Amino acid sequence: MYKKILVPLDNSPTDKTILEHVRSLVKLTHAQVILVHVADGFAARLQSELNLADSEEIKKDQTYLNRQRDHLIADGVKAKAVLVHGGDPADGILGIAAQEGCDLIAMATHGHGFVKDVILGSVADKLRHSTDIPILMIRASVQ
Repeated sequence: MYKKILVPLDNSPTDKTILEHVRSLVKLTHAQVILVHVADGFAARLQSELNLADSEEIKKDQTYLNRQRDHLIADGVKAKAVLVHGGDPADGILGIAAQEGCDLIAMATHGHGFVKDVILGSVADKLRHSTDIPILMIRASVQ
């Protein structure tokens, strides 16, 4: 079954939805979980381009990611946290998935709807059209 599950987090209430599902899945598969967050705010993009020291935004993102990883580890899950600085979120997720040899991407979707996804773009939509890795998408109940 699955050996490495990549879980993109966006530091929002929707993360809780996918983490609950992944915990159950890991109990069945004993897979390792790779948590990834792509910091794509202005500070992250600027840092990435200029190779600057970590901003407060990046430090908060890393703290959040580490906290989620530590919760999984406390539950007996083998977990790792990866923070990607800047760039397109979908590209960052796919890059880590390839680097880590992940065989499943499990993510929560916001469920904006077609019109909003077209206007705002959709990481989930780009991922599903850009990889052969199976993707488990759970629509988050939180808006």
